[in-house]
Amino acid sequence: MATRSIRLALLASLLLAPALLAQKPRITEARAPFTNDIDPAIATAIASTLAIDNHAHPMLSPPDDTTDRNFDALPVDNMAPQTDPVAWRTDWPAQHDAWLALFGVNLHAPLTPEATKQLDAARTRVKAREGSHYSQYVLDKSGIATMLANRVSMGSGVQPPHFLWVPYDDALLFPFDTTTIADTPDRAQFFPLEQKVFAGYMQSTGVTKLPPTLTGYIFSLVLPTLSNQKSHGAVAIKFELAYLRPLDIGKPTREQATAVYAKGVTGAKLSPAEYKILQDYLFRDIALECGKLGLAIHFHGMSGGGRYFSIAGVNPLNLEPLLNDASLKDTNFVLLHGGWPFVHEAGSMMQKPNFYLDISQQALSIPARTLSGWLREWLELYPEKVLFATDGYPFTSSLGWEESTWLAARNARQALGLALTGMLRDGEINSARAAQLAHMVLHDNAAALYRLPN
Repeated sequence: MATRSIRLALLASLLLAPALLAQKPRITEARAPFTNDIDPAIATAIASTLAIDNHAHPMLSPPDDTTDRNFDALPVDNMAPQTDPVAWRTDWPAQHDAWLALFGVNLHAPLTPEATKQLDAARTRVKAREGSHYSQYVLDKSGIATMLANRVSMGSGVQPPHFLWVPYDDALLFPFDTTTIADTPDRAQFFPLEQKVFAGYMQSTGVTKLPPTLTGYIFSLVLPTLSNQKSHGAVAIKFELAYLRPLDIGKPTREQATAVYAKGVTGAKLSPAEYKILQDYLFRDIALECGKLGLAIHFHGMSGGGRYFSIAGVNPLNLEPLLNDASLKDTNFVLLHGGWPFVHEAGSMMQKPNFYLDISQQALSIPARTLSGWLREWLELYPEKVLFATDGYPFTSSLGWEESTWLAARNARQALGLALTGMLRDGEINSARAAQLAHMVLHDNAAALYRLPN
């Protein structure tokens, strides 16, 4: 209990202690807490709530972290270069605060070679001290009680109850040769990675070769994979589909999909139009089964990494026909990353009863005041549909999943405080409702969606 109190006090200090500016003069104004802009009672409510992180990519605890590549089915570290947002760059000043909080080193970006050695040594000391507890240590420092771990597989230190599994299932949509749809350098790199995931699913279900019919494929590989994931603790499944194709999921007939599968299983190459028919049909079958199993479906829903990512293809309005399908009314869909840059379109989709938004990655990349604008809009309209999340991810050696989790958590809390304070001061809500909304976004909405204990 004492440890929890200390942790909450530290979180509160990020929002409430103007004296920090005098004590730490090297912290620039741009990184100062919003002490005059966030209502103190709201700041306290936010800081005192341990969060459920709807989406992140935690890495395993030592010593397995050194060889861990299962934090993503499609790692973005080998893609054709893009123009990185400021928050991904090595000279981002805010990293100082994370290094100090997590590893106790007072370093400033960009790091010199000597400073890099100091950071590495400090990180190594903390890892040695925490051992298998290291991944949870990062959560504790970030004010997170539970993190949904979007990983190919779980492992040491990343286990329930603090980490809940969200596996990937894009590979199930691509059982055949993908040469005809690997139409960008990034996709040409990604599809072989999906085949590795697919091979793992075949092994876990005992399938040694593709069944001759679509029905056989669904019943011997697709449905058992979902069942296995559920039985191993999955609370949702994730699709990185926007990296592989646009999100316009059609509704082909079973006869159309059966014919395409029959062609593909012979080894014949499918045209992009033919392959899309099969993908769309399989996705809807998966979505229907997820509704039965109580598994939510997560979509990557933001401008993505790499120069060839199709930003137009990730527009959440592409999902409207899927959400209007009455047969899928019992399946919950979560758009990760809040749909940026389509934030208003994403917000409007929350009128669909089974559609939710989280602010992962936005919480890292978008400054708090900017993020608070559309966060307030969402809270004014559909407050029970908005989820806290970080998208903690190992971007670089100096901005690891630890730093990105800590920084995103702080930034998200500040954005939430700004949004709720604006609503309070404009007379839209009272103090009690503001505290309730803070707890909903940080914890209660996710707890209800995934049926987690309070």
